[in-house]
Amino acid sequence: MSEKFVKIDFGDGRVAQMPIFDATIGENVIDMRTLGKYGLWSYDPGFLSTAACESKITFIDGEAGKLFYRGYPIEQLAEHSTHLEGAYLLLYGELPNSKQKQEFEEQIFKHTMLHDQVISLFKGFRRDAHPMSMVTGVVGALASFYPESFEFQDEIKRKMSMQRLIAKMPTLTAMCYRYTHGLPFMFPQNNLNYAENFLYMMFATPCEKYELNPVISKAFDRILLLHADHEQNASTSAVRLAGSSGTHPFSAIAAGVATLWGPAHGGANEAVLKMLNEIGDESKVDAYVAGVKNKKYRLMGFGHRVYKNTDPRASIMRKTCHEVLEVLGKKDDPLFKLAMRLENVALSDSYFIDHKLYPNVDFYSGIILRAIGIPVSMFTAIFALARTVGWLSQWQEMITDPGMKISRPRQLYTGYNARDYVLIEKR
Repeated sequence: MSEKFVKIDFGDGRVAQMPIFDATIGENVIDMRTLGKYGLWSYDPGFLSTAACESKITFIDGEAGKLFYRGYPIEQLAEHSTHLEGAYLLLYGELPNSKQKQEFEEQIFKHTMLHDQVISLFKGFRRDAHPMSMVTGVVGALASFYPESFEFQDEIKRKMSMQRLIAKMPTLTAMCYRYTHGLPFMFPQNNLNYAENFLYMMFATPCEKYELNPVISKAFDRILLLHADHEQNASTSAVRLAGSSGTHPFSAIAAGVATLWGPAHGGANEAVLKMLNEIGDESKVDAYVAGVKNKKYRLMGFGHRVYKNTDPRASIMRKTCHEVLEVLGKKDDPLFKLAMRLENVALSDSYFIDHKLYPNVDFYSGIILRAIGIPVSMFTAIFALARTVGWLSQWQEMITDPGMKISRPRQLYTGYNARDYVLIEKR
């Protein structure tokens, strides 16, 4: 129980004492749950200053530019870990030992196939459908194939549900790409690791052997790991809100996918490539930068709503980006030269430094994904693939909390007062 309180004077003789709860790191919170008995609600559009839950999973220190998964700095995980090891950490709270890691990966690889009837669902989509509309639909449809996942209070069934979805997301995401391009589906190869398997299903053909590049597969795995979770963002909050009703876990994740599709959330790396194409040429960078300073243009892939310093994921992606361009021999590609020129300007220009407009993870991840041949339309779908493990971790934390309640935000009503119905002939 908290021993610290904040007093709120309502100005009519009533004074409330609200407990203050201490965070391990970061901002402490005022417990506002009893505010309603005073006939008042707090008002915080966008939840900019509201903690909607208690969590032990991910922490962002925006001022210092730090990101932690279960207390581990993202830089250390990116250097030494993999996406699946990170998934185990996010789901279960600790890094796995060798036996746990092997068993977890074996369970994932066991469930990579989709039911044949799920595959036939793709024929119901237009060929030019956006991949995110297909991912949203297919993830939601998976709920009908696994009704036992409703029994998520059973730990064994809950683990099975989470492992199934983590396993199937690469398969169905790759199928979205293959379907829109009229290509035959490539089924998973369980002798490959998680990232390799996805790249195989994306780019292999039945008529020739597919050669995997270890630099590319490692870079892609790192993209997945860096995007696995990011505190209580819009899509994670959507998963928690949907899941609080007790809905099927795959339906809750589908709500997260749908939310991520919004360009203000998951479309940032798409916007980076669009900006670079609009600039068009390396020689036009200085003019574009001048336009940014004059508020004529918006600089995409720079700065971050949460990070007031550098995005810690960006420095990792910067190194990875240069490795990928080097191994693919694309450092002379006009678009990439333009991007690197823009990067150099932003890192050295006092305007960007003073305004803390550093390149963020989306700037580099978009460049990497384009370099390895992934079309812009697939960028957000790959983001959803990466974030699935974080959504499931957050969902599990919520539904196993004994104090969980269905989410029910309040409102500030500013509409009409009560009024009487007027018959149509008198209007």
